[in-house]
Amino acid sequence: MSPRHSQYDMIFLGGGCAALSLLVRVLRSGQFSKARFLVIDRDLKKSNDRTWCFWEKGVGYFESIVYRQWDQLDFYSTDFSSSLQLDSYCYKMIRGADFYAHCMEVLERSGQVEWVQASLTDVSRTGDQIMLKGFVESDTNFTWPLTASLVFNSIYKPPVTSTAHVDLLQHFKGWVIETKTDSFDPLCATLMDFTVSQQEGTTFVYVMPFSTRRALVEYTLFTETLLTSEAYAQGLRKYIEDKLGIMDYTMVEEEFGIIPMTTHSFEFYQEGIFNLGTAGGQTKASSGYTFQFIQKQSERIVQQLLQKKSLQDLRGDSRRFHFYDRVLLQVLAKGYWPGHKVFARLFARNKASAIFRFLDNETTVAEELSIISSLPTGPFLKGAARTLL
Repeated sequence: MSPRHSQYDMIFLGGGCAALSLLVRVLRSGQFSKARFLVIDRDLKKSNDRTWCFWEKGVGYFESIVYRQWDQLDFYSTDFSSSLQLDSYCYKMIRGADFYAHCMEVLERSGQVEWVQASLTDVSRTGDQIMLKGFVESDTNFTWPLTASLVFNSIYKPPVTSTAHVDLLQHFKGWVIETKTDSFDPLCATLMDFTVSQQEGTTFVYVMPFSTRRALVEYTLFTETLLTSEAYAQGLRKYIEDKLGIMDYTMVEEEFGIIPMTTHSFEFYQEGIFNLGTAGGQTKASSGYTFQFIQKQSERIVQQLLQKKSLQDLRGDSRRFHFYDRVLLQVLAKGYWPGHKVFARLFARNKASAIFRFLDNETTVAEELSIISSLPTGPFLKGAARTLL
């Protein structure tokens, strides 16, 4: 199926979290009631293909679809274990299926959005003209010349690797398990448990209880390469049986994901197209968290549009936060200090709420210096020197 029109006010290449977060805000603003929107994605976004977890203060923009939330988080490592001081923060989870259904309802109700299911292979733009090439499910190739005032892209393409950059992957497999007896505290989640083997590199498990008998258990690694499918399963089984002491359980859902952790820079504006989400640098390189950065970027874009200001003038977070991220990635990739010790030291010597603000790029320089000073000088000076070089 090809687009019904040749001209649109906004075209979205990719219809995932970033595109939908922005488009829903644009539609709800009430200031674009005569605009025409096109979304092109290879999927229809109906499956529960992922979950987003994030910390937040107060009521968030998508509060109505928060699946579960926890006011207590635990941290475990061989060096430090404790319940974390969250202050006014709450840890929340949104399921992909709920998010997509919520956003699609807004899109359909508006009557302004056209969704085309197709895979894109090449995009070029000159002025208001955009040339799209790709194929549809039947493997029929297409070339669509369209016109649009604004084009947003959220289709991530891994950068070309080079010795000048660090390219780690945050990869994880999660099982939602159900037990026959009460096994979890639904009010308390495990943010990170580093007491598992670190043989492959920085490795931890987190546990998000949904009830006393159901929880998401996720086995996560920060490494350069992926594991075999069986290796993830073995890690999960070992944790569930040895650490949680659960022998009788049923796996009712499974998820797998890969998040880039790279020192590469991603431009917001490039050759006439505005990049969103991971493609636009909204994945925190040092942690992999993306959802809240997408929300902040979406809100900034909408405000810029409402004020009729150029999006090319939009500025993101200070570049010093990207420098901190790159230093940590150098430390982890070069083995200057083990990842489990880095996170243990951070949470042992700082309140979790301060770490959350730091990872959200919301701290002052004074607060950042306080947090950085809690880490060992030698390994991070090496990481900083390598980053600067």
